[in-house]
Amino acid sequence: MQLTGTPFLILTVVLVPLSIAVAMLLWGRVRGPKPVQFLARLVMILFAQITAVTTVFVMVNNANLIYGSWDDLLGTGNHIRAVPQIPADNPHGASGSNDAKTEPKVIQQFKSVDDPVVPSDVQRTELQGRVSGVDGEVLVWLPPQYNDPAYKDKKFPVVELLPGWPGSSSTWYGTLKVSERLKPLMQDGQVTPFILMSPRTLLLGNSADTGCANVPGKVNADTWLSRDVPQMMLDNFRVDPSPDRWAVAGYSAGGHCAAKLALSHPDRYRAGISLSGYNDPAAEDKSLTAKDPHLRQISNPLNILKSATTPPKTALFISGNKGDGYEGGLALKSAAKAPTTVTVQETSGAHSSDVWGPMVPEVFKWLSTLIPAQH
Repeated sequence: MQLTGTPFLILTVVLVPLSIAVAMLLWGRVRGPKPVQFLARLVMILFAQITAVTTVFVMVNNANLIYGSWDDLLGTGNHIRAVPQIPADNPHGASGSNDAKTEPKVIQQFKSVDDPVVPSDVQRTELQGRVSGVDGEVLVWLPPQYNDPAYKDKKFPVVELLPGWPGSSSTWYGTLKVSERLKPLMQDGQVTPFILMSPRTLLLGNSADTGCANVPGKVNADTWLSRDVPQMMLDNFRVDPSPDRWAVAGYSAGGHCAAKLALSHPDRYRAGISLSGYNDPAAEDKSLTAKDPHLRQISNPLNILKSATTPPKTALFISGNKGDGYEGGLALKSAAKAPTTVTVQETSGAHSSDVWGPMVPEVFKWLSTLIPAQH
């Protein structure tokens, strides 16, 4: 039974009154020595409490899509096929683009997500990362113009969407409702018709956060996100290969990743959006990069920006409450030199999707000024 499906939620809800009814019916009927009676009644109480807690957990998980599957929750999924040495990368190729032309195309099969929380027009594929050794799902949503005959010869810009940790590749669509919020704005021209895609980032189960970095001997998360997934998009969709037409966005730990990837790979991303993210990887207790002094240093977006030989042609949008990303955004803005730009917006409210979801239209309108529609 699917973790985020309606049947499992209904089952947990039904079990709550059932467990209470069982306790009330059997409480006075327990026979045997007093220790046995005590133990039996304790089991009844615990069963009722467990069913109630489970129901609350399932409701919260369904609302926020923290864990997308039983494997994610239990940490039993295996998404690391290998941790190879990463070959040198020439993302520009002969055309000055994001496209790598040395390997044959890998054509993927796509199907519906089969999750009632995710809109039906979101597609899913299982990708084997050719360079990174990572395997995982990638969710893709196409703007309304993509299948319009008037746009049949057009190539589209892409935004890579990253969840927090732990987080599901479905969260942006199901909880933040990114496609539902943007579709009408794309139709009336207020927002560029971006292709939206969200890859798996929970690669090591719930034991550790990769920090979207290449961690020797552990995982090539950076390469998965910045090379394998973009190449899959180029192979399977009418995607604009120019790095000026790509962006990466995330919230919380995904915001940290978005800023890090955008600054580390200006040859792949024009912009990075961080909603309540952070600079120091140690802000996440289970971050792998925080445990290694060198990785912690080179994974900090502020250090990446300060140590860049040439200021990257990157635009960052950083939002956050005081004590929750705002100060980190100001530090990045202070360190930025042209052509790097940093827009900082102070927010209020909790560290939650209730803040990030309503920001989606505004953030994508900002992004549309950098990556406008092509006519």
